[in-house]
Amino acid sequence: MDEVMTAADASSRYRSATSPPASLPSNIPLLSAFLAFSLAQFLKLFTTWFKEKRWDARRMLGSGGMPSSHSATVTALATAIGLQEGTGAPAFAVALVLACVVMYDATGVRLHAGRQAELLNQIVCELPPEHPVSNVRPLRDSLGHTPLQVCC
Repeated sequence: MDEVMTAADASSRYRSATSPPASLPSNIPLLSAFLAFSLAQFLKLFTTWFKEKRWDARRMLGSGGMPSSHSATVTALATAIGLQEGTGAPAFAVALVLACVVMYDATGVRLHAGRQAELLNQIVCELPPEHPVSNVRPLRDSLGHTPLQVCC
């Protein structure tokens, strides 16, 4: 007697055949993005030492500087999706557009916002002590990246 397979049977067989073991990481693009972010943040320790000749562990938690962890994250994500699903996949298109927006923003808006913060901090430092704004906490000026930092 021939067996008839229903759509529910086929669906459950497909899920059980494609689901990885629980002990192995299954989302390679996500893991790639996290690894790239962590590596870029870690490397900031050494680029800060090379540039300023001092160790600054706070650089591992901050934004801005060399290399761009934002750019590394979205590039790793897009690359992993492209390798896993192919460059014709809609997920790759979304990841590529996201990467372009993030890198454009890092070299444009965020870089100029950081430069403005630097200038405002300098202006506040030159105010007389009795001025009400003279005691405010300085703005963060390491927000964006130069194009070289984004490429690295």
